[in-house]
Amino acid sequence: MLSYYKGHYKQTFGMVAIKSFFSTFQQGLTQLVFPDVCVCCGREPLQQSRHVCSFCIEKRFEHPGNSNPQSTGDVILPDGVSMQFALWKFDKGGMLQNLMHHLKYERLTGIGRQLGKVLAQRVENHPLVQSQSFTDNFLLLPVPLHYLKFRRRGFNQAFSIAKGISRILPVPICDINTVGRKKYTQTQTGFSLQKRIKNMEDAFSVPHPEKISGKKVIIIDDVFTTGSTSFELAKTVINAGAKSTMIWTVAQA
Repeated sequence: MLSYYKGHYKQTFGMVAIKSFFSTFQQGLTQLVFPDVCVCCGREPLQQSRHVCSFCIEKRFEHPGNSNPQSTGDVILPDGVSMQFALWKFDKGGMLQNLMHHLKYERLTGIGRQLGKVLAQRVENHPLVQSQSFTDNFLLLPVPLHYLKFRRRGFNQAFSIAKGISRILPVPICDINTVGRKKYTQTQTGFSLQKRIKNMEDAFSVPHPEKISGKKVIIIDDVFTTGSTSFELAKTVINAGAKSTMIWTVAQA
């Protein structure tokens, strides 16, 4: 009987050792083929589950640097929009644009969550936010995608950013069915301001206005350019009963 248990122990230990070897081998092979390095500079991130290293987060990108506390875009905000804030200045053809491309078209949603955390940490020190008490009256609203674009892309990059924000600030994310995009719009790259505004007219709807009634809605997107998209969305939710809106984005074009 003793010899049986010894043999069983050796067999079990051997299987565990083999599994451990192949697990370690697989991890090493994954690191070789898909190295855990910063997608911007190629340096190894300081912490696991990151896509962008601390150096790039702190030093790589330019802050909008606008002295206007209400708008980093220095634009006149429409009624119902109390604040517009962007984390960094967009660098066309640069590393930030490349980072946004990884998030938007290569499904690296972890980038969105990481940048959402950074955005939340920066914006919570903003003078217009410091005085706010985040309660159930606040709601994060990622700019919705039309269902055809969502089906083709498979995810919403703004939702990934909102998930990162919600891990820092105690603000829930709006249910996906509450606010929708009813109008399929073309990409607005190269459009004039007037054409952008026309392109976004009546693009959104609120099938469940009771879920945003009286709420302070924080609109989340990756890039703020002219405001045609976020301002149209803000107007839609205000007309549906939202108390006020803010607009937070990663980049300012």
